[in-house]
Amino acid sequence: QVGLEESGGGLVQAGGSLRLACAASARTFNNYHISWFRQAPGKEREFVAATSFSSDATHYTESVEGRFTISRDNARNTVYLQMNSLKSEDTAVYYCAAKQGSWWLHLLPVEREYDFWGQGTQVTVSS
Repeated sequence: QVGLEESGGGLVQAGGSLRLACAASARTFNNYHISWFRQAPGKEREFVAATSFSSDATHYTESVEGRFTISRDNARNTVYLQMNSLKSEDTAVYYCAAKQGSWWLHLLPVEREYDFWGQGTQVTVSS
């Protein structure tokens, strides 16, 4: 069992930055690939970024490429999402999720692939 807890959300002006954190409770955290998803009001949840369990691979959705950076600190059981140049369309509840298994890029956005989810943290970008 892996408990995930997001933090770092808040209100920021367009063009600003935030850093989200996803803290895990399990010692086996470094066996899991970790992804960030987000859900905007009235929209379906979407994949944002992922880091492999060994942190040697990352993957981003096109809309955040070059603006967001995902990283992990396995010693602290924490994954971070650094978000720069924020836009109003980045407003959403951000969730982290954990999955095991192969690092197949086409499966990273598939929610049913993930075993554990956090409760989410709200990010609001004002224009």
